[in-house]
Amino acid sequence: MDTALEHLDVVIVGAGLSGIGAAYRVSTGLPGKSFAVLEARSAIGGTWDLFRYPGVRSDSDMFTLGYPFRPWTEAKAIADGSSILSYIRDTADDPRIRERIRFRTKLISAAWSSEDARWTLELEVTDDVGATERRRLTCGFLYLCSGYYDYDRGYEPSFPGIESFTGEIVRPQFWPEELDYAGKRVVVIGSGATAVTLVPSMAKEAGHVTMLQRSPTYVTAVPSRDKFSDAVRRRLPAGAAHHVARAKNVLFTQAFYQLCRRRPELAKKLIRTQTERILGDEASVRENFTPAYNPWDQRLCVAPSADLFKALKSGAASVVTDTIDTFTPTGIRLASGQELEADVVVTATGLSMLPLGGATFTVDGREVNLGDSWVYRGLMVSGVPNLALCVGYTNASWTLRADLSSRYVCRLIRYLDRHGHRYAAPAVDGDMTARPILDLTSGYVQRAVSAFPKQGDRQPWIMRQNYLLDAPTALRGSLSKNMVFDTPVPSSDTPAPDLQEIHA
Repeated sequence: MDTALEHLDVVIVGAGLSGIGAAYRVSTGLPGKSFAVLEARSAIGGTWDLFRYPGVRSDSDMFTLGYPFRPWTEAKAIADGSSILSYIRDTADDPRIRERIRFRTKLISAAWSSEDARWTLELEVTDDVGATERRRLTCGFLYLCSGYYDYDRGYEPSFPGIESFTGEIVRPQFWPEELDYAGKRVVVIGSGATAVTLVPSMAKEAGHVTMLQRSPTYVTAVPSRDKFSDAVRRRLPAGAAHHVARAKNVLFTQAFYQLCRRRPELAKKLIRTQTERILGDEASVRENFTPAYNPWDQRLCVAPSADLFKALKSGAASVVTDTIDTFTPTGIRLASGQELEADVVVTATGLSMLPLGGATFTVDGREVNLGDSWVYRGLMVSGVPNLALCVGYTNASWTLRADLSSRYVCRLIRYLDRHGHRYAAPAVDGDMTARPILDLTSGYVQRAVSAFPKQGDRQPWIMRQNYLLDAPTALRGSLSKNMVFDTPVPSSDTPAPDLQEIHA
C-alpha cells in the first residue's frame, strides 16, 4: 500500500440533490470523520444544474423532494428547476459541506483491498484550462450519489430520414441557450415527463407545439400550490410546518400508489375522469391519454395546474398518437400518412441508465459484475464491502429514500466503529428468485436493467417502493442481518476474510 496517498474516511460521489444531502448527514452524523464530495462537473446541482430546457421542474412536491432538515419555504409545491437549484446551492453553502466539494473530479475506477480495508480510487481531475490528469486517493467507505442516468448522452433512437430534415433538431438534455422558437412550428417527440413539461412551456411562445407520442402515458393534473401546506405554514414555525406537510404528502402519495397497484381499474377510472373533465373531449382522452398498461407499471407524469391540458384545450398545442414513417425536409411523415410540418423537432425520447456512473469496480482484484449481484436494503451490493448506492424511489420523491440511505450509511459506519470492525459486506444466504431492481416496464428501464444488481424475493433483498416500511428499517433496523464483518480490530498477523468468495 502506498502510504503517501491521501486517505479519507468517507468519499461521496456527486454534488447533486442526493450528494449534498449525504454530505450534510455525514458532517452532522459522523463528526470527526474526514470526507470529501467528488463532483465531475464544475457546479453544484447535478440534474438541476445540467437540465436547462424550457419549463424544467420537479415531478414531486418540494416538501418531500426537499431535505427534511431544510424546510422548503417558497410558495410553489411543484417547483421550477431554477428554484430547486437555488435550494440545493443554499444548502451546500454550509461550510461543513462547501469546503469538502472537489469539482471537476471524476471517479474512473475503485479497487477494494480487504487486507488494507480501504478503497483505492482512480480519479480524472480537470484543471481550469481543460487539461486532465489522473490522481489517486483512498477511503474507508465509498458512497455513490450520482444517480443511475447517463448524463453525457441520452437515448437516441434511429429515425428514418432524419438527415433530410432542414429544420433544427434539439435534444432536451443539451438544450441550446440561443434557440429561438418564437412563432415557429415545434414537434416534441415523446410522452414522458420531459415532453409533458416542454409542451405547455414552449406553447407560450411557439406558433404551435405538437406532442408526437408512439403510445399514451398517464398524466395527472396536480395543484402547483399545496393549500393544506400553505395553511399549516401560516400557523406553525417553518420546521414544524415542513414536517407536517411532508408527512401528509408521503401518506397521500403512498396511498395513491397502493390504490393503483391493488385496484388498477379504479385508478384508471379516476385518472380518466379527471382528464375528461379538464379537456372536455372524451374521444381525445380515449385516443391520447388511455395507456394499454396499468397505472404505475410506468411512471405517472404530472401536469401542475393542468398546464398541459390547458395548452391543448386552448389550441396552442396538440397531441398526436402515431409512429414515425420518416422525416422529410419540412417535418415528419407518420405511418398513417399524416404529415407534421415543423421548424423545430425536440427529441424528448428519454435518458439512458448507467450503473455506478460508468466507473469500474474490483474487490480484491476481482471485477464486480453488477448484473450478477444482489441489492441489499436498496443501497448496498452483495459481496462488495463498504460501498453504498443512493437510489431514490420511482413512485415517490427521490429524496425520501436518498435521505434514508444517507442516514443508514452513517448508522452502519458508527456500528463498525463501535464494534471494532473495519468493513462489512452483504452476503446472500440461499437461493432467491431474481427480479429487476426497478419494477417498471418503461423502455429506459428495460434497455439497461440487466446491468444493475437484482432484487430478491425476501428481505433484506427487496427494493421496496414504500417509505413507510423503509423508514423504520433504515433508522432502527438490524445492521448485522445478512452482513459479513471482518474480525474486530484484527492484529497484523490475522488474515482478512476472503471477500472474493462472498462476492462469488
